[in-house]
Amino acid sequence: MEAYCAVPPDDPFAASRDMFSALAAELAGPAAAGLTACQLEDLLDERGREVLRQLLQDHFDLRAAREERQARQRRAPATGTDGITRARLEPGHGRLLATLFGTVRVTRCAWRHPGAGNYCPADAALSLPAGRHSHSLERLAAIEAARGSFDAARDAVTRRCGPVIGKRQLEQAVTGAAIDIPAFYAARIPQPCTSRTLVVLSADSKGIVMRPGALRAATARAAARLGKMRTRLTAGEKPNRKRMATLVTVYDAEPARRRPHDVIAPPGGRRGARRLRPGPKALARWLAGSVRDDPAEVIAAAFDEAEARDPLHLRTWVVLVDGAEHQLDLIRAEAARRAVTIHIVIDIIHVLEYLWKAAWALHPAGDPAAEDWVAVKALAVLAGGSGRAAAAITAEAGAAGLTASQRASADTCARYLSSKQQLLRYDQALQAGWPIATGIIEGACRHLIADRLDIGGARWGLDGAEAVLTLRAVISNGDFDEYWRYHLAREHQRLYPGTTQGQYALSA
Repeated sequence: MEAYCAVPPDDPFAASRDMFSALAAELAGPAAAGLTACQLEDLLDERGREVLRQLLQDHFDLRAAREERQARQRRAPATGTDGITRARLEPGHGRLLATLFGTVRVTRCAWRHPGAGNYCPADAALSLPAGRHSHSLERLAAIEAARGSFDAARDAVTRRCGPVIGKRQLEQAVTGAAIDIPAFYAARIPQPCTSRTLVVLSADSKGIVMRPGALRAATARAAARLGKMRTRLTAGEKPNRKRMATLVTVYDAEPARRRPHDVIAPPGGRRGARRLRPGPKALARWLAGSVRDDPAEVIAAAFDEAEARDPLHLRTWVVLVDGAEHQLDLIRAEAARRAVTIHIVIDIIHVLEYLWKAAWALHPAGDPAAEDWVAVKALAVLAGGSGRAAAAITAEAGAAGLTASQRASADTCARYLSSKQQLLRYDQALQAGWPIATGIIEGACRHLIADRLDIGGARWGLDGAEAVLTLRAVISNGDFDEYWRYHLAREHQRLYPGTTQGQYALSA
């Protein structure tokens, strides 16, 4: 690293003033007169960052000089956070700090005692990080890594700050940036709502391709077993390279009553000018997820959030699911443990998928009549007649004289509608004004996981996947700035317990 200019005692910012004057003179000179606007911006971006780095360096040097002068004048022993009193003063202890403007050297006084580590009071006053990279640089790294690949994040940081962080260090910074997310949400106090406002919960899962050491035990054992062929999977075999991440969402919603025709257009399409009644709107949405924790733990976290919103269980709790039995068992068990009444509704979009598969079993491919057939059956289901719809589908499949394989999709749909009748009471849900679709959690699976963790060629370690997933959830919730203030306060207390620098009051 280049040596810094000596700081004159009468002007501690002389070096940065000289750099600024040189830059201003260059801009006023004949060479700059021929530059385009883009070239001028690039010049200022590069040279201006150097001026800012020198300003920061001059400030740190000024603080170091003041600290040394005060310490020599008082000469009183210093007691560290470990309770050990140190009487020996050694000025000039420096450490490198990579910042948004480049790398600087922070010099401070160290108090020493035989057998004890150095105590530097200035570290707590500046709330310096434990490692080389500043908190602001780690914040930028976390935002960029949550947005794109680690390589792209490193390139973005380098373009803005210069070569201040490598890819491995960036991954470590991202992991450290996410460690306080569970505590942050546990400490938050949700906005109060009336007893009429719904509490809506939803959960889903999506696989993430992991490195072999990050797979769950059962998946790792399955992956270790040899397949029938050496170079290719055969029918029914799975690559066993994914670990399931569980995502949950909790939000408030005001009831919005509707009728079946507000959800599904009647056969032949809509006619007339009757306005459709809108469905409930999600308010105060909270998304969370984990690839490390078991699904039961993530679902319990969703119930924690719901109880924070409705601690006395005075509101109506609606749980939207896709019908997976394991997920339903976990949800029912958690509700029973908390003695809370929940109303489970299966996502209408999943039901429509079953109906469409049945339609293609009963209609030729591309037949426009299939659309009207689905509309009739969907309206019957929305009116609370899933059992009647199932019986009608079975009767039509029998009357069509289809073989067992040809009618398989129709029979599957009929069994689904019959077995899930108690969770398909859309007539009651629409009348009560509840939501009946899992669009928010489905969108979260795409946004939080598919758009980042499922990019081509990515193979994740457990810590990195968990950090990126949870950071993306915080950003999606709109809470990142507030979380980062909370994280800095927690980090300060971990490094410098008992000091007041960096204290943070969590807003309601």
